[in-house]
Amino acid sequence: MHESHQASGIPVTLPGGLVRLQELAHNLWWSWQPEARRLFEGIDPILWQLTHHNPVKLLQDVKPERLTALNEDPVFIRQYSAVLKSYDDYMAASSTWFSSHSPQSPQNLIAYFSAEFGIHNSIPIYSGGLGILAGDYCKEASDLGIPLVALGFMYPQGYFHQRISPEGWQEAEYEPFNQVESPIDVAATPSGSPCLVSIEMPGRTVVAVVRQIRVGRVRLYLLDTNVTDNAPGDRELCGRLYGGDQEVRLRQEILLGIGGVRVLRALGLAPSVWHVNEGHSAFLILERLRELVQAGHSYAEAAAHVRQSTAFTTHTPVPAGHDVFPRDLMDPYFQGYWDQLGLTREAFLELGTHPDSPDAGFNMTALAMRMSGHVNGVSREHGRVSRGMWRSLWPGLPEEQVPIRSVTNGIHAPTWIAAEMNELYGKYLGPEWTEHVDDPAVWQRIADIPDGELWAVRQALKRKLMSHIRERARAGWLQGTLHASQALASGTLLEPEALTIGFARRFATYKRASLIFSSLVRLQHLLHDPWRPLQIVFAGKAHPADEPGRLFIHQVYSFCKDHGFGGRLAFLEDYDMHTAKYLVQGVDVWLNTPRPPMEACGTSGQKAALNGVPHLSVLAGWWQEGYDGANGWAIPSAQNASDADAQDREDAEHLYRILEQDVIPLYYTRDRDGIPRGWLQIVKDAIRTTAPRFCARRMLKEYMELLYTDSTQRASPGQTS
Repeated sequence: MHESHQASGIPVTLPGGLVRLQELAHNLWWSWQPEARRLFEGIDPILWQLTHHNPVKLLQDVKPERLTALNEDPVFIRQYSAVLKSYDDYMAASSTWFSSHSPQSPQNLIAYFSAEFGIHNSIPIYSGGLGILAGDYCKEASDLGIPLVALGFMYPQGYFHQRISPEGWQEAEYEPFNQVESPIDVAATPSGSPCLVSIEMPGRTVVAVVRQIRVGRVRLYLLDTNVTDNAPGDRELCGRLYGGDQEVRLRQEILLGIGGVRVLRALGLAPSVWHVNEGHSAFLILERLRELVQAGHSYAEAAAHVRQSTAFTTHTPVPAGHDVFPRDLMDPYFQGYWDQLGLTREAFLELGTHPDSPDAGFNMTALAMRMSGHVNGVSREHGRVSRGMWRSLWPGLPEEQVPIRSVTNGIHAPTWIAAEMNELYGKYLGPEWTEHVDDPAVWQRIADIPDGELWAVRQALKRKLMSHIRERARAGWLQGTLHASQALASGTLLEPEALTIGFARRFATYKRASLIFSSLVRLQHLLHDPWRPLQIVFAGKAHPADEPGRLFIHQVYSFCKDHGFGGRLAFLEDYDMHTAKYLVQGVDVWLNTPRPPMEACGTSGQKAALNGVPHLSVLAGWWQEGYDGANGWAIPSAQNASDADAQDREDAEHLYRILEQDVIPLYYTRDRDGIPRGWLQIVKDAIRTTAPRFCARRMLKEYMELLYTDSTQRASPGQTS
């Protein structure tokens, strides 16, 4: 018997015994479960690679006769049954960390709003760290049993695909991602009808259909305006992540904040905590104020309630990262709001005014901070910097008393751990190590792993990275997208035996991707040392409108193409979660060179350290907390230099010295068995100290303690003197 299952548009016919494969494929739970990943890979290993590990696409493309054969394979059926049992037990679990540790009722729902979510590479609704953090947040909330729903955008065209021209310039290509090849469904209201919401815009009403993604026990709801009821311009409103001009951005944020509240109302959900993840969704505050005032509460009562139940996380100390809208642009969109709130125009706009720049416009971060009772930065240093940046919102308070806390970001370990490292940890830390990932005592057992076994796994992961790089280049060559002049830059000459540094992140200028090129002669000497060669792999995108960032990519790519560097530099285009996993798992050292204090936290180094890749970084973001002198290397930063160029020169000098005197000699110092014992000690220290402290499990527990369940009344802006 065969049954037809249709969840996202394309009917998939599965043998009756395997029909629940479709259900598994449509819950991202599989993406962080090793046995589930192996199950899908076993269906067709080659197709699994060709679909970039997307089981929805895999089931659509696999040959029916292969499925028939698997349905009659007792080994596969046993594996399938075991995965289904794990899935059912997980989804039905009544005893979770939340149920046993939280005084909150499961009905006390947390709503988590973010402009982007990085859940899986098959769903390109993320651009970088903010989205990856939000995705990890949802996964860990699911694992802990925290009652959380998430709100974001559909982005039918996703984020741009990066292509590097033969001349070395980033080109942005947008193409609609095929939703029918993704685990995305239309959300239904309690009555069973498709969930639709309406948002008033000047002279018209915009309709959004609500789509959903299952992330374990968490539902992620996505607003999509690409419906026939809307005018062409409105259908494109949320077409691209971070696309369009300032007014498009304003409309998007109205849709996310105000529309997001209406989505939850339409779904019959009543959150007790509203978490604004960065300022993009802060308009939800205004909608909640409007609801309460319209229900008969005074504005003061409404504001007090909203503050008490709102948490806000700020993610950047970079001024350009905080949206500010001109007041005259706000007027046509919100003139009805201040009347409904019983406020004057000036009093309404004052909610988003930064006292240090009152004429700049309506500042979304100022609104969020002014109207949230719980505010945090994403590392200790970022919390300190944020208190200085925003202290004027709390006049009369000393800077150290400004109520901006810090919860340092962490990563969802099951998502980012390599399968080979997971097996090694299971052998020596225990098969349930992921359930105790935030327990430092578990990680003391890292010392029990024999150096030879750890070294063998690390080398195998590097070979896997090199194979991935070569296959990417081969595919580009076959498709005609890789020019002959680009073959060198694509990494085809990289060697698995050479010490390999990874540098992969958004190409913003403050991240200083070109710092390593400050002395070309010195760098070439390191790359071409015949006994101790070095090689570097770069990856990352610049925002299409960020010309300085695009120039950085051009500079780095030009060096990668230069024959004088002997093919020991590579740039991997179109950086995404799929490529990121190969890099954080496969390089030897993770390099990070931001200009302090511009890095709020950063998490790529945490992912690398979990996989046994030590960190080499300026003391910024999380590394300022994580570095202990033995678990990696700290680049002293000349923050008191006379200017940025002088700081760069001094920082580059420190970087070269650490590479020449510490990193490279230690890596190539081997015993008679060919094992670098000293190097592996740093690897073990990196794992032991980083994994429990910088994991999403620790992070979520801190949010529960400090922001979600803490009812302590804290000073609110304007209430101090």
